Amino acid sequence: MHPRNPHKDKYDLTKLSKILPELSQFIFINQYGDQTIDFGNYLAVRALNKAILKSDYQISFWDIPHDFLCPPIPSRAEYIHQISDLFPNKEDLRVLDIGVGANCIYPIIGQFAYKWRFVGSDINQKALESAHQIIQQNKLDKKIELRLQTSHEQFFKDIIFPDESFDLTICNPPFHENQESRKQGTIRKWKNLGKGQSGSKLNFGGQDSELWCPGGEKRFVLGMIKESLTYSYQVKWFSSLVAKRENLDKILKEINKLPITFKIIEFELGNKKSRILVWKTKN
Repeated sequence: MHPRNPHKDKYDLTKLSKILPELSQFIFINQYGDQTIDFGNYLAVRALNKAILKSDYQISFWDIPHDFLCPPIPSRAEYIHQISDLFPNKEDLRVLDIGVGANCIYPIIGQFAYKWRFVGSDINQKALESAHQIIQQNKLDKKIELRLQTSHEQFFKDIIFPDESFDLTICNPPFHENQESRKQGTIRKWKNLGKGQSGSKLNFGGQDSELWCPGGEKRFVLGMIKESLTYSYQVKWFSSLVAKRENLDKILKEINKLPITFKIIEFELGNKKSRILVWKTKN
């Protein structure tokens, strides 16, 4: 993990439960004698996030509507810290988060760690209402602005205004290509958690628009790359997570046909490998 990521060690659940007493009801001792929570329990994961955000990011209020994505904070922090190394002066950048979600996690981490200023966009009005409440309750309205994307086919149009510029865009794209792929992915996750087949239930939650789109992440990221060419003079670096290595290989084949220069940032969290694709137009 990145040396500036504060989540390199195991969660101190005793400390976190003192900060957020409601977390204590989900803590138990596992077979190895360690304190843990049931990561298959959405309510437990949400309480853990609340405690971490309060402890490490000075977020006094954080909540999301039921069944919206409740992301693992260490991996989101890792994206922010890894991508910050693109910039010699890491502080006070202006960043666009494509798909900010109801949780508003990336802007929360980025503004706290590096004093970044954010615009967060989303196609889901309910998600933006939730993010807006988090922003208002924590008095972050001068650091985080929200914008509704009304088109499911556009990423930057009507979000990046003609007279503004950004240092960076970030994105965690929908992973699955259809509803069935999402369901099978969920079943695999539950098996890995030792829960057997639990149908469509998600331990981290998630709306359809957060989890899948036609063509999956490959089509999503390629669409973003192609549209980014129109906004190359307004953005220094574009970026996106790419979960599947095979999808990255397919994306790179298409990139090589375009006037684009790119970098790949790889990192590991536990036994999971992730990668960030970063690109800009060639000078």
